[in-house]
Amino acid sequence: MNGFLLALKSELFVSLRSVSSKMVLGIPVTLVILQLVLTRVRDAGSAVTDNMLGRTDFDIAMANNAYGHLVDGLNTGLSLLGLLLVAQAATCFSGERDSGAIRHLLIRCCSRRAVVLAKLLHLHLLGLIALLLLLGSCFLVSSLLWEFGAVAEDGFELISQQEIRHEIRLGLHLALLPLPAAMAMGLLVSVVANSSTQAVVSALGLTLALDLFKSVLGDKALYLYTTYQPSLLDQSYLGEVSRLVRGYSDVLIDPHFLEMNNLVPLPSLLIMVALMLVAVERRTL
Repeated sequence: MNGFLLALKSELFVSLRSVSSKMVLGIPVTLVILQLVLTRVRDAGSAVTDNMLGRTDFDIAMANNAYGHLVDGLNTGLSLLGLLLVAQAATCFSGERDSGAIRHLLIRCCSRRAVVLAKLLHLHLLGLIALLLLLGSCFLVSSLLWEFGAVAEDGFELISQQEIRHEIRLGLHLALLPLPAAMAMGLLVSVVANSSTQAVVSALGLTLALDLFKSVLGDKALYLYTTYQPSLLDQSYLGEVSRLVRGYSDVLIDPHFLEMNNLVPLPSLLIMVALMLVAVERRTL
């Protein structure tokens, strides 16, 4: 236990002074704010065209409803955050092994498994802080640029704000479940790779490959944690929430998909952690 705490203190000390940690915190927030601002500028510029084309009041109201833009921002931010955390996980062990810093912790009575588990916990703490910054930024910018409101047409409320918030909370919950497994996968690659460069390329390549091939795997894709992450080829429930909160009635929700979204990520995480703990004991440092 003392070795784990010592390793964790070391991780926190390095993280506070690390440029890569600051990038994980800052890049998603910066790009999402830029996305929302540019969307607002685009909407303002197309207002005249919309009126000339006879766009309905309902479409205009949906474009000005902040909930849809909030979900879009969260979706983009979580996609970026997932990739950045995988890259961070891929470098945190292999980079220290390349520099020789990992040996200092082992000399100070830290076991290999304690070092790996401390790094995994640090990644979760870093991800939590980045998530809170992302949530706060998305909500603040969306509220400044648009107005939150229910989905209504001709004075009839189609979706209440309470229902919208419930869907956003559910979508966010389901989107976050695979994130620990993604970080564990990056750390596992970091342990088995021969260099930090190889680890980053392998971890990001594997993440993108799973994202690309999940559409051709059919029902087997339901057993991949990446299926439920916001990504470039998004199949996550949060992506559907973006349409739900805009009042689209053609969104079909598969209960089995939601059930698997809750079941698959945790076993994936445990498998990654078990493989990681076995691999680190056999790895030459």
